[in-house]
Parts: sequence; C-alpha cells; structure tokens
Amino acid sequence: MKERDFIKTINEIDGKAYIVGGWVRDKVMGREPHDKDYAVCGITETSFFEKFPKAKKVGSSFPVFLLLIDGVQSEVAFARTERKTGSGYTGFSVTFGREITIEDDLYRRDTTMNSMAWDLQNSQIIDPYEGSCDIKNKTIRATSKHFLDDPVRALRAARQSAQFGFVIEPYTLEMMNKCAKELSLEPKERIVEETTKALASDNPSIYFRVLEETGLLSVIFPWLANLVGKTQSSEYHSEGNAFEHTMFVLDNVAKRTPRIEVRFAALVHDIGKSVTHEDTLPHHYEHKKIGLKVLKEINDVMTLPSLWYKCAEFAIKEHMRPFKINDPSKVVDLLVRLNKHPIRYDGFAAIISADNQGELPDCLANYEEYMKAIHSSHDLKIPENLDGPKIGEWVRQKEIEAFKKAIIKP
Repeated sequence: MKERDFIKTINEIDGKAYIVGGWVRDKVMGREPHDKDYAVCGITETSFFEKFPKAKKVGSSFPVFLLLIDGVQSEVAFARTERKTGSGYTGFSVTFGREITIEDDLYRRDTTMNSMAWDLQNSQIIDPYEGSCDIKNKTIRATSKHFLDDPVRALRAARQSAQFGFVIEPYTLEMMNKCAKELSLEPKERIVEETTKALASDNPSIYFRVLEETGLLSVIFPWLANLVGKTQSSEYHSEGNAFEHTMFVLDNVAKRTPRIEVRFAALVHDIGKSVTHEDTLPHHYEHKKIGLKVLKEINDVMTLPSLWYKCAEFAIKEHMRPFKINDPSKVVDLLVRLNKHPIRYDGFAAIISADNQGELPDCLANYEEYMKAIHSSHDLKIPENLDGPKIGEWVRQKEIEAFKKAIIKP
C-alpha cells in the first residue's frame, strides 16, 4: 500500500493520520529521516480493521498495528493518553478513543523534540509544545510531568544530549533526579539498550557526565560513579581523577572506532580503580586483577552482551602490558592472542593509543609487519619425530625466532 492510499483510507472513515517520533524530529533538524511511525486519530478499532484487514495487532494495552506502507513494515498506533498508577514503565493506565487528539498524544511523550507530529493531510508540522524552538536552541526539555511516568526517560534524555550535543535545561535535570528510585528497579536490559545507543554517539562521555550530574550514575553504574574523585599519578594521567581519565579515553576511542564493544571496553579498562582504598592513592595496585572481578560483578547484575564482556576482559587484563614487556616470547604470546581475539588489533590499539596520549608501543605500531613474520614461520615443516605438546612448543619457538628477525631492522 502506498502512503497516499493509507492517508486517503483513514480520511474516508473520518480519521486523521500523522507521522510521529524520530522521523519528525530528524526532519526539523535537517537530518535524513528514517523509520516512519504513524499515529491515527478520530477512528475506532472496528473501522480500522474493516479498512485494513491485513493489519497485525501487536499492542496489548492499546491499539498498535503493523501495516505494510510503501513497502516497509510500519507501526500504526492509535493516539492515546496515559495516567500513572504504579511504578516503572508499566505502571500507568492508557486511554484511547475517537476523542483523543494528536495534541493529547504528544503531551504524554518524553521531550519536546519528540513531541511533534507531521500532519499527512496538510503536509505541515504539528508542534504544540515548541519542540522546533528547543531544537533551534539545542535544548532538551521535558514535555510535561509525564516525563516521570517512565524512569528510563531520564536515560533517554542523557542519551539524546550525547547524540545531538544538546543541553538539558535545569527543570528537566531535576525531574531526571526524581527518577532515581524507580530507575533502580527497572529491567537491566532497558538500561543496556539506552547505554548502547549512548555509546554509539560521537561523544558518549556526555551521557555518563549527565547521569553523574543528576545523581543517577551511582544508581545505575555505581562502579563507574566510584571512579569520581579517585586520584591518579599525574605522571601518567594529566586528565585528573580516574573518572575524568576514563571519559577522556572513551571519547578518544569513539573517534577511532564505531565498534560499540570496543567503546565499552574503553569505558571499563580502568574499572578496578573504582575500589582502590583511599590509603594507597594515587597508586592503584593490582587494578587489572581487581578490574576483572568488578567486570564479573557488573555482568552478574546486568548481563552484558557476550562480545562486550570478552573485549572488556581483554582490555582490562592487557592494557598495561604492551609498553612494559620486552621479552620477545611474551610479546609474541600477546600478539598471537590478540590476533585470535574478537577485540582485534584495531580495537585494542584504539584503547592503548587513547590511554597513552596517542602513543603506541613498538609491538602494536608495527603489528602487521610482526604478524606477517610470525605467520611466515607456519610454513616451516614440523619435524616428524615430534608429537603432542612438543609440536606446539616447536611452533611457538619458530614464531619467536621469526619475530626476533623482524625486529632487527637493517
């Protein structure tokens, strides 16, 4: 079905059709809009089904349908209002019907930039809460008291700040702080989802800084909040405390790679410093070993994606070694392990470079050359009298010999 036919059919049953959500926001911002979500007003479920018998209903508490429009499976929702009756994002009652207007529907949404609609009848913006003005002023503002209905909206506001570089106005920051208690009870997968989107932004540190400012960081990521104020040796980290260093590394890694798992690994590479005893500061003894324990605790609480965990584990364990190891056998072991690990060279090098003010140790700066030499040793014929573990020992020795030759440059 073409969109124009969808609009015409809705109008025939005395309804109105709108596009809502991110598509409208992106259009106002001058960005390429994607993924249209539709809202309809002035009709009943019965009349909708009569006109669109192939629509699949997916909403349980209020009507939401999947409908093929312009070749895309699109969501069509009935305009609705909400009233908070309990805690969390499920703790509210919903009202929908022919009398609900698009303005009523937009009022319940999170921020003004998301509380606009595109009138498909007249091809114009419906903007009752001045979202376009806030976009122009690069401001994130709660649309109404309904912001508090879903505590994850606080994370969403922080994430939008990171995505668009917008400032959250003071009253909305206060409302975010009020979400703390309910947010602590939210399903952890919702927190991971918002954090994933924040990590994908150009400056993901903004997300965590906003959460720290609103008192939410200690609620959701206490291990990260504990880095705030943890002093470090200025000889190695001029950025200041461990939190500032972590934010610096995170943003710099984000400039080097779009890979979310690597950005998360950068976020937690120094997480062992979060439990350093005050008496030992500015030193953080054994923070790698401790960091692996903290990572496991994080995973126990919020079940990280497997790829995130593996990359974070490697970064925590190995990020101090590349500049310190000189023994060729240990360098080869690290390079061979890195070559097989899902963090890959590009991910690990991005973290090491950001962690060390743009510098790379020789073994990473010349990684490709050294790995080519190591792999060349695999062409050698294994002696016939070797078997079992002795074969592995022989192969490793040949890899080390090939590496030694490669580091001796003419």
